[in-house]
Amino acid sequence: MSAHNLAVVTAGLTNPSSTRLLADRLTEAVARRVPVEPHVVELRDHARDVADNFVTGFAPPALAAQLDLVAKADGLIAVTPIFTASFSGLFKSFFDVLDNTALRGKPVLIAATGGTPRHSLALEHAVRPMFAYLRAVVMPTGVYAASQDWGGEGVAELSQRIDRAAGELADALSGRPAAAEPEEEFVPFDELLRRQSRGS
Repeated sequence: MSAHNLAVVTAGLTNPSSTRLLADRLTEAVARRVPVEPHVVELRDHARDVADNFVTGFAPPALAAQLDLVAKADGLIAVTPIFTASFSGLFKSFFDVLDNTALRGKPVLIAATGGTPRHSLALEHAVRPMFAYLRAVVMPTGVYAASQDWGGEGVAELSQRIDRAAGELADALSGRPAAAEPEEEFVPFDELLRRQSRGS
């Protein structure tokens, strides 16, 4: 079986960054399920080119190569840090300069990192709608990692979400129907907000 081309777009601004760490964890989890050839796009390396693209209307060669890589990939993992309850400006700008048909029908796994659990809803009210607008096929499970999820009690839950999301993307890449997941506890929206406030 030939490997699937997997684009991994990460918008972390530091090196190392928790955003890149989450992208790597997701990539590894997908690779355990299906053969993939990952291509990582570190957006901080192309920030100036993205800005130039906005001004001139043309992508410099290095950026053009990354845009082409994402457009031709079989699937995409997209990870952004959350700032002021939304995706980063660099993350949004990269997808603004990508051809607006490039993600049509492409399976996309969305993920984000942030300092507090309160920002986890940004995945659903900001990141998911953007990819839906671009007509990507967004995986049902988004993965959010707060600072506390990298240690202590949060580790196991984060690992479960990574595995579930990776399984969904692997199934999409392989053309398999999504595997049935065990039912989760239903948490009313207002209770979810209260839990997140207590966790901050």
